[in-house]
Order: sequence, then structure tokens, then C-alpha cells
Amino acid sequence: MEERDGLIALHQFRGIGWRTLHTLLEAGWSPAEGSASDILERLEGERIPKGTAERIRAKWGPSFVRKVKEELKRRRITAVTVFDPEYPEYLKEIAQPPWVLYIKGDPSLLSEVCFAVVGTRKPTHYGKRVARRIGAEIASRGWVVVSGMAAGIDTEAHRGALEAEGRTVAVLGSGVDVVYPKHLRALYAELVHKGAVCSEMPPGTAPRPGLFPQRNRIIAGLSVGTLVVEAAERSGALITADFSMEQGREVFAIPGPITSEKSVGTNRLIQQGAKCVTGVEDILEEFPSLVRTPASPAKPAEPSDLSPEERRLLSLLEDEPVHMDELVERISLPAGQIHRHLVSLLLKKRIRQLPGSRYVKLS
Repeated sequence: MEERDGLIALHQFRGIGWRTLHTLLEAGWSPAEGSASDILERLEGERIPKGTAERIRAKWGPSFVRKVKEELKRRRITAVTVFDPEYPEYLKEIAQPPWVLYIKGDPSLLSEVCFAVVGTRKPTHYGKRVARRIGAEIASRGWVVVSGMAAGIDTEAHRGALEAEGRTVAVLGSGVDVVYPKHLRALYAELVHKGAVCSEMPPGTAPRPGLFPQRNRIIAGLSVGTLVVEAAERSGALITADFSMEQGREVFAIPGPITSEKSVGTNRLIQQGAKCVTGVEDILEEFPSLVRTPASPAKPAEPSDLSPEERRLLSLLEDEPVHMDELVERISLPAGQIHRHLVSLLLKKRIRQLPGSRYVKLS
């Protein structure tokens, strides 16, 4: 059997993580061997738990390796190991590169120019809008947007890339076949169809808190740089930024109001030396050799398509939500007419309505 197939099969055993595989390989065992008895006898108890060694003895062999290979093929899951030429070069540079990556979708995307966009699970409207816009603009330059498919900023970054008909990869804190959060099933399906999802966890692994920091090191490791859009003082996104700095990659942050707890982490990153980003060009200028010509964006409705009243209403709306009552106070029109003009602007995709009769301008 091939060494790569043996490594993938061994990776399926409960209790076999990065360190156990490292211990076995360092001791001279080859995953292509039909038996690991001699190595296990030497390492059992001291460097490899007894229970793990017993499980390997009970199941390990060519038939088990074939079974794992056939099951992955049946479920359309691609496994890439450190022994394979397809393994992402950038990921090899980190301190503990995953021995195996499981992928659903296009595996080649992991070896393209990747850029991470991450942030809080509970963003403000400002954070959502910025993440989606940056995701779209990065993807339009031919780069692959990498994030963690978490609710909030991650989701917006993925969606921005997809809306720009670009490419995006989600790194999961669970098995590659486990959708988490469950309400993001539609996004997961679109990522598999148009991009990729990947994980170092064996298929079927349920999400656990300890797996997400491990996931974050892969997000940073695949990417030439990491942008944090919004992050509270204690945020998982800051862990990704830390990994990026440790790996010698560029770190960027979106500035935010000093009154917003969602901007405490990003503002602090800027104080500590992360590059302040006010537009995508602030990112691209750090990688001049990697920049491509952007795709032509879809044109918004022309101002001539708007009535004078609609243009006036649009001038009163910005990134921050404005309540209907405030619009009534600021424009000399009856509330019914204002509502009718707002509906027209919604249909023309110039504004967005938020809960509580609040409106924001779309870029």
C-alpha cells in the first residue's frame, strides 16, 4: 500500500492526532508498512497511550486502508497529505502543518493566492458591509478568500466572494462533512459547488471548542495575509491574527469606533502594528507582484433612474442605519410619500431595510 493511503487511514483512529503521528513517524515507522507492532511495543505507555496502541493493533492493516480509501471516494472527499505534491506550499511553512487535509470542492484553490478575512460572530451592520465588500474586491482580483464559515464576519466574507463570482475556501472546526452552524447549510453547499471546504479533522468529527483554535492556524497558514474586520477584546479572530504574525505573514485590521466593543480588538491590533485598512488598495499595495486586474463590477442603478425625492432621501442615508422617524424629521414630505420612495429605492437596490424601520445606503 502507498505511504499516503496508510497515513490517511491511520488518521481515522480515535486518539490519533498530530503529535501521535509525529511520534510514530519520528520513531521510524512508515505508513506503507503492513504492521506497526514493533514500533508500538517500544512506544506504548510512555509516548503513545495504551488504548491508542491497542486500537491500532486491532484494526490496522491493508484491508482497513482500502476500506478508508473507498469510503472517502464514495463520499467525494479528497484527502491531501504532506507526502503529496498537491499539498499547499504556504501551509508547509507553519510550525505544525496538518498531516492530512480533507477537502470537498476544488482542492487546487488551497494552492492559489489566498487571503484570510475573519472577525466576530456578532458583527455590527458596518462590519457585515465591510466584510462583504472586501471579500468581493479581494475575489475580483483573482485571489481566494479564506475564512472559517462561522456566523457573522466569516459568512459575509464568503458571500462577498461568491457574489463577485470569485473563489473562496472555508476551513472548518469540524469534519469536512459536518455543517456547523447548521443554519448555514445553503452557504456550505454553495462553497462546495463553487469553491471548497476543508478540515484537518477526520470526516464525521463534531465541532468542539478546542478544535477552532486549531482551525484558525490553518486559515492563517494558507494565506499571504489576514484581515480582521471586527473583533471584541477576547475574540477567536485575534487568535487567527496571532497565528498569522507568528508565521511571518501580514496582518491587517479595519478601524472602528472607539465606543464599539466590536472594534476593541481591531483598534488594538492597529496600535500593535497591524496595517490599518480603509480600502482594498491598502491590502493590495503590500503584494504588488500578486495583484491582478479586477473584474468589472456590476453597475448600480444610474442616478438618472431616481426621482428628485429619491435622490434627496438617498443623500440622507449612509453606512449607519437611519430610522424612518428621523427621515420624516429631515425631509418635508408626508410619511406615506417617504415610505413609497423608500420602497422604490429598495426595488432599485440602492438601500437596504433593517429591522425596526431602519435603512442604510448600499454602495
